[in-house]
Amino acid sequence: MDTIEKALQKHQQKFNEEFISRDKQSSDELPAPDLSDIEKALAGDVAPGQIIGPDHDASSEEDRESRRVEIQFDRLAKLGVIVPSEDRSLTKEQFRQIKRPLLNKAFGKHAEKVPNGNLIMVTSSSPGEGKTYNAVNLAMSIALEKERNVLLVDADVLNPSVNNLLGIKTEEGLIDYLSDDINDVTDILYKSNIENLSVIPTGKRHHLTNELLASDNMSNLMHEMANRYQDRIIIVDTPPLLHTTEASILARLAGQIVLIVEEGKTHQQTVKDALSLLDPSMHIGLVLNKSKYNQDGNYYGYYG
Repeated sequence: MDTIEKALQKHQQKFNEEFISRDKQSSDELPAPDLSDIEKALAGDVAPGQIIGPDHDASSEEDRESRRVEIQFDRLAKLGVIVPSEDRSLTKEQFRQIKRPLLNKAFGKHAEKVPNGNLIMVTSSSPGEGKTYNAVNLAMSIALEKERNVLLVDADVLNPSVNNLLGIKTEEGLIDYLSDDINDVTDILYKSNIENLSVIPTGKRHHLTNELLASDNMSNLMHEMANRYQDRIIIVDTPPLLHTTEASILARLAGQIVLIVEEGKTHQQTVKDALSLLDPSMHIGLVLNKSKYNQDGNYYGYYG
């Protein structure tokens, strides 16, 4: 049996024993997200939110000068995305399982600290496997931690979807900064109405995105963002590994990589091909997405 298949099956069994059986009764009452609604949201079939303007109440210079966006919690909850006011949901519980080993490696708590471990890249082998949905939920789940500050970066320069899923509308973004159209990073940093969650959107399209993401500007920006605050986690949503070269470039900056695998769609050879593009010494975790293993809804598992 293939190593990847063994790993996924091992985690399915463990997750079932430790979580699903324990909470099955209450999970039966939790509505599963409608995948068709999520796909519509990612495509931009939503009413966008708004930019409020500079936040003059924040304490640090970066926060004081950054812009603000309003995330629509009611809409996100209907899409099955974690929101702060949510009492309990299956998705919330599943991402608690996913985020904990990532946080442990990022901050050296209950695990060996990983270099640049607070810079986490979320990707997939191919489009449509759920990487943006997982990146946003991971960011929202970590933002619930009292001692963590989360920066969600949309680096999928070919098909940016974070704004669409969050229901926000922004102006300048990452590519504008890297192409020197914007000189001040605070002009692309948007604080949200979640206290410890900020967003850097993709920005405008550019014909040299590959070169811009491989530039010293990008490396310096990620280093600055990852090291400015000791409690900060950066979640980077990137293009799929097998469809562009940008994801492989960005992987060199990350300390941890989360690879989304869609059950019943992503072939084992496809996963192997995607993994072959990454440095095998990197800390890579797999998330099984859209699984029918729990017939009551979707469930996610983490193996890394």
